[in-house]
Amino acid sequence: MDVLAIDFGTSSTVGVLSIHGRGTQVVEIDGSVTMSSAIYADKDGTVFVGRDAERRARLDPSRFEANPKRRIDEGALQLGDVTLPIADAFAAVLRRVGEEAELLLQRPPAQVRVSHPAGWGPERKQILRDAALKAGFGTTLLIPEPVAAAAHYASLNHGHRPPGPIAVYDLGAGTFDCAVVGVSAQGFAVLAEDGLPDLGSLDIDQALLVHIGREVSHSEPARWQRILRPQSVSDRRTRRSLLQDVRDAKESLSRHRQTEIPMPEPFGDVRVSRMELEALVRPSFLRSAELLAATIRRAGLAPAQLGGVYLVGGPSRMPLLASLLANQLRITPTTQDQPETAVAFGLHHVPAGGEDSQLTVPAFAPVAPPVRSQPPPVQPPPPRRPQPPRWTPPQPPPGRDWRKPTAYGVVGLALAAIVTTIVLLGGKEEPVAAAPETRPACDQPGQKDAQGFTDCLRRIAAVIPRRDDCRDAPDAAAAMGAASAVTCVYKDDEASNAINYYQGVAMTNLEDDARRQMTKGKPVEGTWATDGLRGRYLAGVGKRSGIVLFGTEDAPVSAMLVSTRRDGSARTTQEMVDFFTAQLKP
Repeated sequence: MDVLAIDFGTSSTVGVLSIHGRGTQVVEIDGSVTMSSAIYADKDGTVFVGRDAERRARLDPSRFEANPKRRIDEGALQLGDVTLPIADAFAAVLRRVGEEAELLLQRPPAQVRVSHPAGWGPERKQILRDAALKAGFGTTLLIPEPVAAAAHYASLNHGHRPPGPIAVYDLGAGTFDCAVVGVSAQGFAVLAEDGLPDLGSLDIDQALLVHIGREVSHSEPARWQRILRPQSVSDRRTRRSLLQDVRDAKESLSRHRQTEIPMPEPFGDVRVSRMELEALVRPSFLRSAELLAATIRRAGLAPAQLGGVYLVGGPSRMPLLASLLANQLRITPTTQDQPETAVAFGLHHVPAGGEDSQLTVPAFAPVAPPVRSQPPPVQPPPPRRPQPPRWTPPQPPPGRDWRKPTAYGVVGLALAAIVTTIVLLGGKEEPVAAAPETRPACDQPGQKDAQGFTDCLRRIAAVIPRRDDCRDAPDAAAAMGAASAVTCVYKDDEASNAINYYQGVAMTNLEDDARRQMTKGKPVEGTWATDGLRGRYLAGVGKRSGIVLFGTEDAPVSAMLVSTRRDGSARTTQEMVDFFTAQLKP
């Protein structure tokens, strides 16, 4: 049976065709194994895809969208004066691959398989199903990307099943996904999966753009702002060209230690090194490595029980990534010369789970983790090493340095911010019951140190007690119904900041009221994981202050930061996210 597999990605799409009796081959489009997922809507409504879209983008960048997959939740794209439903945009990309496949086959493929992120829910997958129908495909199977990647790497083992489940680290253009996939004679099953919506090669490109902006913007700040926020067709062309040069430089630094980025006039060209790029991406890569380790634990496995750790996606070529993962997991990850094609080839190796005329998702037989004949020896936990100074995020500019307040007036100001937040968030909340194994440790006050920290609070406070003025806060504990509370205050060059740590109050108890105070723009939420801990965070901006709420998953322990600029100007949500990631994250 002829099968067309399509790995529909954020920035690029790959097609692999399996021709009955002739094996598999990549569907080359415009002479390349990867096709840009970009689209361009002409004045008459014609939609161009790939290289054709990128070429026309020079004429009118407002009609161009480089990453339609990243905008799946918007419903429709406004490209110039054309409103294009998101399913139609996806269909144009899928149809382009299908047309090239039909040229090779001289007939439509009997079956089409399309990949999707493991974390996509029913609504997003339905959009992909609709797009496949609009592209003219018949029988279409939707398959999670990590399952396809695992199937591909399992197929390379000379037909033998790997000795254990496979961990997949998939760093794409728009998102990071990781999964542990079990392999059995019946098929494949996702044992655990997770991801980060704010980490991908596009985010790396943006960090590098901000970095070079620091080098050049001081000479012509107004001109630089027009590049970042285009006001004319000429500005959009300049920005698009610069983004492509930044992307090329990032890829070059995977092979070379330094490279030049050509800059538009009146700015001079900028030289960047691999060391600079690694400093920009290291915090995000560490987050992803920690999340993969946590996902392996949730699957009931230790890294040593895995059949392999495999890297997928173009950014996985960066040497730093393999090094960080090896240090985190004590396993050397594996990649290919072309990690971009792993998912598309793997789609052919996933059992179909039955065929019919409907768009279906294959049903995989559940795969249990391997059974050990005897329990592994219990290893004592390694001694905690002092944490190195945290990296300062690329935005806002450097200069922010945590220092203890030099006057009790600052303490009073920050404490006032805490009291205000407590009032805004309402009265006393009942603590959330923790899991049986954690409740005795964290729903009772526990023994406190001189600053008021218990063992539970120190887990989430990390290095903060060693940096700033922290004190026991029984009043805050009573107001929130917490078993214990600690208030820390500090100032930097820009703002007065205060943070309350609560033991006995879960993040979910505070979340609704916190969201009501985040009145400016849409709050950002995400997950964090480190040193065996895992949790969520919520960042946003209120009338005068920036707010970050975060907590752990395994115990009712939470914290809230309130940050107010000393000059009265407003915080931004992205600043609060960067602040949390670089400075507050446990």
